Amino acid sequence: MSATRDDGSADEPAACTLCELPTEGVDVTDGDGNRFCCTGCRDVYGALGDVDVDADAVRERRRADAGDGGAGVEDGAPADDGDRDVPDGYEATYLEVDGMHCATCEAFIETVATDAEGVSGASASYVTDTVRIDRDPDAVTVEDLTETVSGLGYSAYARDDAFSRRQASNMATARLAAGVLVGMAVMLQYIVLIYPTYFAFPFYDERTLTYLNEAMASTSGTYFFIVIGVLTTIVLFFTGKPILRGAYVSARTRSPNMDLLVAIAAVSAYLYSTLAVIFVESPSIYYDVTVAIIVIVTVGNHYEDSVKDRATELLSEVTAVQVDDARRLTADGDTESVAVEALDPGDRLLVRAGERVPVDGEAVDGDAAVDESVVTGESLPVRKVAGDAVVGGSVVTDGSLTVAVGPDATSSLDRVAELVYDLQSGNHGVQKLADRLATVFVPAVLVIAAVAAGASLALGGGPTDAMLVGLTVLIVSCPCALGLATPLAVAAGIRDALERSIVVFDDTVFERIRDADTVVFDKTGTLTTGEMRLIDRRIDDDLLRLAAALESRSAHPVGQAIAAARSAAGAADAALGEGGATPAVADGGAEAVDGEAEPVDGETGEGGDAPAVESFESHARGVSGVVDGVEVVVGHPDLFDERGWSVPDEVREAVADARDVGRVPVAVGRDGVAEGFVVVGDELRDGWEETVTALDRSGVEVIVLTGDDERAATVFSEHDAVSSVFAGVPPEGKAEAVGRLKERGVTVMVGDGTNDAPALAAADLGIALGGGTAMAADAADVAIVDDDLGSVATVFELARAARRRVKGNIGWAFCYNAVAIPLAATGLLNPLFAAVAMGASSLLVVTNSSRALLSDE
Repeated sequence: MSATRDDGSADEPAACTLCELPTEGVDVTDGDGNRFCCTGCRDVYGALGDVDVDADAVRERRRADAGDGGAGVEDGAPADDGDRDVPDGYEATYLEVDGMHCATCEAFIETVATDAEGVSGASASYVTDTVRIDRDPDAVTVEDLTETVSGLGYSAYARDDAFSRRQASNMATARLAAGVLVGMAVMLQYIVLIYPTYFAFPFYDERTLTYLNEAMASTSGTYFFIVIGVLTTIVLFFTGKPILRGAYVSARTRSPNMDLLVAIAAVSAYLYSTLAVIFVESPSIYYDVTVAIIVIVTVGNHYEDSVKDRATELLSEVTAVQVDDARRLTADGDTESVAVEALDPGDRLLVRAGERVPVDGEAVDGDAAVDESVVTGESLPVRKVAGDAVVGGSVVTDGSLTVAVGPDATSSLDRVAELVYDLQSGNHGVQKLADRLATVFVPAVLVIAAVAAGASLALGGGPTDAMLVGLTVLIVSCPCALGLATPLAVAAGIRDALERSIVVFDDTVFERIRDADTVVFDKTGTLTTGEMRLIDRRIDDDLLRLAAALESRSAHPVGQAIAAARSAAGAADAALGEGGATPAVADGGAEAVDGEAEPVDGETGEGGDAPAVESFESHARGVSGVVDGVEVVVGHPDLFDERGWSVPDEVREAVADARDVGRVPVAVGRDGVAEGFVVVGDELRDGWEETVTALDRSGVEVIVLTGDDERAATVFSEHDAVSSVFAGVPPEGKAEAVGRLKERGVTVMVGDGTNDAPALAAADLGIALGGGTAMAADAADVAIVDDDLGSVATVFELARAARRRVKGNIGWAFCYNAVAIPLAATGLLNPLFAAVAMGASSLLVVTNSSRALLSDE
């Protein structure tokens, strides 16, 4: 539907007030005249529409979270997503950028990208190592952008470029290996030859010590110091390149961080030692300080990265859901395989059982059950016939369809993927606590060092002595302890989570998550198992046996649930012995429903004979056929009416009542009469009540947000711990709902499917159950591998414990500095003792971080 402006030009088709999806052909409005794409979006808007989503306030909050307060980013940096203005003809390009690790990196990458010709804006996220660049494809190529963004140690490449990703990983390993090996060579020389000249080592006799002192004061000693300087140069500029890059970026964006503090200490010790070798006889050199600082911080960061890498390897393989190729029908009736990008509106595609619909369109031939859960979240397949709209990304589970490609030749699933990437790229990382402290601490340390050096000169000290006092202040400021405080505590959190089958993708989880105000749960696959099972029946064993045999020929999930239940009952029969009684399934009994046996044409186990299916026919609302000479029908009461079979009123009423609570009731009959029914439903996940109750008692609001039918969510809306239930909400509506909830407070989203991915990416914290799809895992910050819903509470416990550990580490470092810096500023502590004290402080942080986080509980 379109409107017309006063100038006669056509407006864009009306869009949903909540999620901005098209509303053409949909008549859903509220009392204020707002239009919606579905009743779910209308309900969400009705409940949350009064939340003032101020784009400027959102941008200001995100800048504050990023630690720059909206300042400090050079002119030319792009505006935030809230006012993203993409010129016509521009397209979004996503690059993975290796080397980003803080909010200042994001600001720098955005600035560099936006300065390129043909680029209107850029948005980077170190959380996802991604930058989205809006570019004019005629003015700048992807290769040009890659070269522009790459530099200063950053490496940009396409998201699917596995080779470049492997190269980046290999380079990081090479930097660490070089730092450790060369650093060991430097430290060995210090321990064997240099430190004995500072201290009278008990295992060196007086003659040896005299010789070493004379050697260090000679020309040979100068050459020796030069060799040590060259080795230190390798450690500083090769191993320490990421640290130096971070320091440069923080200085350029005027946002001091820990990299700058570490770099100042390391470079100061290096420069002082180099100048001493050149200009001072019998110099005291502190290359060991440079090596220790760079290697310790690099090892700490590498340990954190390696723990995260091991965590991601734990995830089981999941199905990739995007479709690359389609089977297009030709004019002569044959088919050809073509790329999805080559499809034109009106093309006809053949989609068979088990295949995914490539793009949105309309069914023009065929009769099939279509599972749209990956896009909509609806747990039950929908029957599609000629004239019905078909969603790209959905799966044909039974039958086949001929689909006419829609006018845009796009897939709803691809739009979901793009929405996820937009949210991820726009979700800037949060500046780590140590970095935020560094914005105050770095200037303070520099001022103290300068004042101490100036005071030394004013009191009659020489330039060398003044430089030494200033250097001691910089070294003793404990950059290693502060630099290790966050990564080691976070690594401990990731390690402890991994031991509990919880995978943490984003290392900022333990700093971003505060006391949550709202936890939003998806229904299908999250609060429920996502699997259809027989949960009740009102038919005898013999009729169940016949119905299961017939349904074993069906690919519909409801039919498979019936067949599986009979197979499990047959296995139980065999376990009880030949002629044993079959466990009851009626009245909610589930003993015979939970088995793992797969149906094989009505197999009843060793204790019974497999019924013979003599004929089988699939209908839009059920199946029919002849089993062991008996005519059997399983399906909706309307199917019985169409065939002229009688349906008792009690069966018809029971079916209607079961449907009202979101279950799928199926009438079952033989020889012209519906004798009873079975009920199939999505089984509730173990522990869901305990989980939502515990969250509610802790003061967290619990909301259920689902794409499923409202009746399927009745059990949740009736639970005291659940404050609200929004049903029938599409993926875009879920993301918008989460965005509005975030304006009320910290919001956590828990989901498992591709349709949940936009909401997972939009939330302050996304938690995906590990059995879900790859897209959901990509969008989430945390994945629960074993699908244990109770682990949601454990995530919050680990986050709080990690935050306490980080604060404890930083607290120790600052207490240490409160004592050590005044001693260094007054000249009572020389650089060597400062380095030893720095190492002891770092060791304490490492030891503290190695402890299990939850042991403190």
